[in-house]
Amino acid sequence: MDPVATPLSETIVTTWRADFPILQRTVYDKPLTYLDNAATTQKPRTVIEVLRHFYSTLNSNVHRGVYYLSEQATEHYEAARRTVQQYLGAPSPKEIVFVRGTTEAINLVAHCMVRTRLREGSEIVLSHMEHHSNIVPWQLAAEQTGARLRVIPITEQGELDLDHYEALLTERTALVAIVHVSNSLGTINPVRELIQKAHERDIPVLVDGAQAIAHLQVNVQELDCDFYAFSGHKVYGPTGIGALYAKRRWLETFPPYQGGGDMIRQVTFERTLYNEIPYKFEAGTPNIAGAVGLKAALEYVQALGLDTIATHERTLLEYATERLQSIPGLRIIGTARQKAAIISFVVDDVHPHDIGTFLDREGVAIRVGHHCTQPVMSFFGVPATSRASFALYNTLEEIDRFVAALQKAVAFFRM
Repeated sequence: MDPVATPLSETIVTTWRADFPILQRTVYDKPLTYLDNAATTQKPRTVIEVLRHFYSTLNSNVHRGVYYLSEQATEHYEAARRTVQQYLGAPSPKEIVFVRGTTEAINLVAHCMVRTRLREGSEIVLSHMEHHSNIVPWQLAAEQTGARLRVIPITEQGELDLDHYEALLTERTALVAIVHVSNSLGTINPVRELIQKAHERDIPVLVDGAQAIAHLQVNVQELDCDFYAFSGHKVYGPTGIGALYAKRRWLETFPPYQGGGDMIRQVTFERTLYNEIPYKFEAGTPNIAGAVGLKAALEYVQALGLDTIATHERTLLEYATERLQSIPGLRIIGTARQKAAIISFVVDDVHPHDIGTFLDREGVAIRVGHHCTQPVMSFFGVPATSRASFALYNTLEEIDRFVAALQKAVAFFRM
């Protein structure tokens, strides 16, 4: 873990918290302590207001209308694409495809790989810590093509076995698909190094950035990844919107993912001519308001500064780790040297679901279960974990409240 961070002033964090209306509410007559940010983040007032404003004053379809509202909606929608491009450091807005989220982005790439690159004997390299969304699409692709999955092992600390990774890269490897930050372990993977090793063998790399996008500076040109996927709701934006960055050469050569309106130039019953990128991959009416809301969310994060946010979250992670380790019988699952603000844990003789239910009555929202990473749970020999995940608006006081509630829960279930 990095050296101890200097805490931000309480005034700054209090100011941030004031931007999020939901944080003012109570649950079971207790102040809400929301620690399930890896599942979804809360939304600042600016995002909520942008959505209200769009539907109140601009609502119309994009790209097809010649009237004022449609032109304005199109302008806002394409401005959102440029904001995503800038946030990711992508060379061109044409390399940004709007999707429903990380899951659809990965499925899009998998579908296109089935039709262009995968064949019997091909190998797809994943890691043991992948989210189901970066496992199942590749299993489906393998079933359709005769390809097979190869898996990078992890260590007891929840880190990748990098030596084994290199051994998996062969002339049969068609793709590496790797998570940037593990949602169940918090591990920050050395994706730049992984990409470099793959590219030395001309192997493309997809990065699942769902958990990284709100916590780390991401520059796809510096990473040199071929694909980068993220979801808006993980970075203080609306649900149902996300983006796929893909290098132009892949988008130019990939066939469409879906057919329908707006992804075409001309349609006859004999043949269809497809639209230019990225519209070739955006069939039908998109989530226009979602894209506009995502723009507002990314601008909000940029205004606060990712480095400033990361400093605060590192303080939260270190403080929570220290406090939790004082509870007898508690074991943290995932102790990588480089971690994001996620802590998964188990407690001897207490089921995670009992912990989650008890904490809920104390106003503390955490996630319990397998977190869509059942292979991780199997590796560590546990059916589930409890997970606390932090965001820019969380405080040390909330961690104290969480730990106090957890201590009460442990005492109750051990009676």
